[in-house]
Amino acid sequence: MSDTALDVDFVRAAFPAFSQPDLKGWSFFENAGGSYACGPVIEALSNYYTNNKVQPYHPFPAAQQAGAQMDRAKSRMASMLNVQGSEVHFGPSTSQNTYNLAQALADDFKDGDEMIVTNQDHEANIGSWQRLTQRGMKIKEWQVDPATGELHIADLIPLLSNKTKAVAFTHCSNIIASVNDVKQITDLVHGVGALVIVDGVSFCGHGLPDVDALGADVYLFSLYKVYGPHLGVMVMRDALNKSLPQQGHFFNKDQAGHRFTPAGPDHAQVAAVNGVIDYIEAVHAHHFTDAQSISSHKKAEQVLQLFQQHEHQTMQPLLDYIDGHSQLHLLGKNKAVQRAPTISFTSAKYAPEALAGQLAEDKIMLAGGHFYAYRLIKAMGIDTETGVCRASMVHYNNDQDVQNLIAALDKRH
Repeated sequence: MSDTALDVDFVRAAFPAFSQPDLKGWSFFENAGGSYACGPVIEALSNYYTNNKVQPYHPFPAAQQAGAQMDRAKSRMASMLNVQGSEVHFGPSTSQNTYNLAQALADDFKDGDEMIVTNQDHEANIGSWQRLTQRGMKIKEWQVDPATGELHIADLIPLLSNKTKAVAFTHCSNIIASVNDVKQITDLVHGVGALVIVDGVSFCGHGLPDVDALGADVYLFSLYKVYGPHLGVMVMRDALNKSLPQQGHFFNKDQAGHRFTPAGPDHAQVAAVNGVIDYIEAVHAHHFTDAQSISSHKKAEQVLQLFQQHEHQTMQPLLDYIDGHSQLHLLGKNKAVQRAPTISFTSAKYAPEALAGQLAEDKIMLAGGHFYAYRLIKAMGIDTETGVCRASMVHYNNDQDVQNLIAALDKRH
């Protein structure tokens, strides 16, 4: 654990939402659905739409500037994730990126190939793969422990064989907030010669990982949950890119960045990714003194640790309150250091959506439902029509937010 503590006032000052009159006094607990955008992202987006709303890369200044901003965004994001620039792909969403990838894998399918998915994931990392049964691929399911919602690696081992083509799983559950050991699972899957596809959407809002160190062949996440624009990032290792059938226009087949994103994302939003990197670098510079001597991915690693340390401290009182309350039921572990701050629970008194409506009267923003983890909710014996209440935090949530939520829950229970 670092001796450096997160300066919460500094980070909150970087998010315009906290200074908006209509949001004053509200505590935002729906970050797993989409975080606030940081100021640098909004500025970059506005700058592009104001100065460069042209088709990029053409031989006139505005187009050249536009292309340069987009190229810089890709290069800088790759450095943060510790991968090559050619391995970063921006698409309209993680769901779309996963669907495109699934089509490529289906085109590469051979008789007898098998794929393993979980029932812990967001549906984006299940449904696209399950549809491959229509193309003849056999899909196996790595199932959670229904009592806890956890995935156990021991349950994966008997599913693996020399027929396994790929294993898709989540880095972090968007319901029970378990952080799966990507490196351990990846090593196991690679041991049978299969590909590893990781959904990092629910993890990356808490800091960007070193994707190279994780070892995954594909790593996906959504920037609108990482203080940025509504884009999906797909890291696909170069060797895999070259081996899979391309899904884009035939004349782009030799361009790595166009092979799996046939519908290109909004140019302005790509340029605005620079704002996400600017923010992470600003947080690093504010808290650490070694900015000139370390790599971008090391900066990202230090900021991730800083964010997570703050999140662990901030969420523990809420975990204690919910876990100790006779009318509330906590999903997932009750120790902050063992999970992400996406806290799902049910109430004996209110249906989740009804409770969310009640809490809104006290300026608490959260929601109820299955949050696209339908199969996980069902596996745990929870009514999929009502789902759970979910209070999801990131690093800019503070102790006052937690106390406001506890007080609002206490008033109604």
